[in-house]
This record gives sequence, C-alpha cells and structure tokens, in this order.
Amino acid sequence: MVFMNRRSCLPPPPLHEPVRRAEAGPWVIELLPSAAYESRYVATQAAIGFAFDSQRGIHAIGSDRVRPFNAMPNGLAFVPAGCDVFSESPEGGEYLRVIRTDGTPLMGDCAFNNLIDRQAIIIAQRMRGALLRGSVEDDWEAWALALAERAKGGEAMPTPLRGSMTAKRLRLLDEFVDAGLDGPLSVQAMAGLLGLSEGYFMRAFKAATGKSPHSYLIDRRLFRARLMLRGSMDRLADIAQACGFSSQAHMATAFRQRLGVSPGEMRG
Repeated sequence: MVFMNRRSCLPPPPLHEPVRRAEAGPWVIELLPSAAYESRYVATQAAIGFAFDSQRGIHAIGSDRVRPFNAMPNGLAFVPAGCDVFSESPEGGEYLRVIRTDGTPLMGDCAFNNLIDRQAIIIAQRMRGALLRGSVEDDWEAWALALAERAKGGEAMPTPLRGSMTAKRLRLLDEFVDAGLDGPLSVQAMAGLLGLSEGYFMRAFKAATGKSPHSYLIDRRLFRARLMLRGSMDRLADIAQACGFSSQAHMATAFRQRLGVSPGEMRG
C-alpha cells in the first residue's frame, strides 16, 4: 500500500475517523483513517508512509501493470517524486503519510513498501499518538527527519514477506481473529490455524511484522473498539466486552498505552 491521495477519492462514510494533519516547517504529516479508497495520481513530492494495519487491494506503482498488493502491519513505504501511482483497496487501513514540501529531495528513487524497521515503528507510533491527541507542541520536524532516515534503507518494491507469513496466511489470520474478537483468542489457536508450531509461528510473525502475535491481537481489538466508538453510543463496558477486553479498565489502559488517548477522547 503505497501512498494514497485521499483527496481524489469519494468521501468516506461519516462513521470513519477524520484525516488528522500536522504541519511543521517543510513537513506535512497526515494520519489517514481506515477507509475504502481509490486513487490515481503522479506524486509531486517524495513521500514516506507507514501502514499500521494489514491492507489489501490492487495497485500499479511506477508502471502500467496493475497487480494485487498486501501491506504488512508496521510496514514502512516510500514513493519518489514523479512516480505514477494507482492504488485501490475496499477496506483500506490506518496509514501515516509524511511529505516534504520545500522541494528538497528525499533519498531514494525506487518505490517500496513492507519494510519492517524497528526504529520506524517507534517513530510512527509516537506520531500517531500526537495526531490523535491533537498535539501541536511535539517535535514533528525531528520525527519526520528521523523517519526519512529510516526510509533510506528501503528495498525495491515489492519486498517479499518474511519466513512463513505469506500474504495468504496473514489474510486467513486477520479473518480468524476478527471473527473471534469477542472471545478469548490464544497464540496456540492462531498457530494451529496456520499449521505451525507455536514457537515457530511467534518467531515468523515477529520477523514479518515487527510485533508479537499478542501485540497484533491487542491492535485488532483496539481497531474494532475505535469503529464502535465512532459508530454507536454503546457503553464503554459493553464495547470492551464486544472487543474481547477483560474489562473497561483493560481497554482504557490499552488505548492510553498504544494510542495516547482514552476511549472517551476517541469518541469525542
């Protein structure tokens, strides 16, 4: 999933979160919500992206060949200036986009995605938390420069998925977890679904996504909770139960630790 110009898309349904945006010096930083999109454009500036969620669709990046894509959660991406981009996804995924607007070129002339970089994960999570809080005092320029530095190590697209976590297996895992979020889910069950031993699954998943299976499960619960907070007036305790959290307090702790905001603040 490389860069999506949401301005060229149909407006998302009203239940989706808004696009959150910050400007700092020569940088524009946007947090794009999980929403269906269809976009075609020529990149006027080089841009860096970070996919928080797994995402699927079709795209053609720097060519006229349209093919399926699978964005890995925690995947870093890059699109150089002048690159012809077409991208479409029926569901989308939460996505951070960082663009330098003063004409200074960013390193690299090849588009890539699905690069797993542990420092990039930390930086992107900090930026997401600040955008969700509506913070204007954070060190946006330093974060943007640091993310640009991590993108220098990118590989030509497409980056192969690591180990045994193929696109098909990740899609199967997403479907299995989303169907069972309202109940207990174990690493053993996830490994068994894919026909892998628990230890091998944990190592392969961490290598492919930069996060543990347990962390991935919490992120899926948070994603479901955010949708419910935007789309209903259900009690927080009921939302927590529906998303598989052990209690409202457990859900609130996960929100603050991973997103930097409370469930009430997300509801607005």
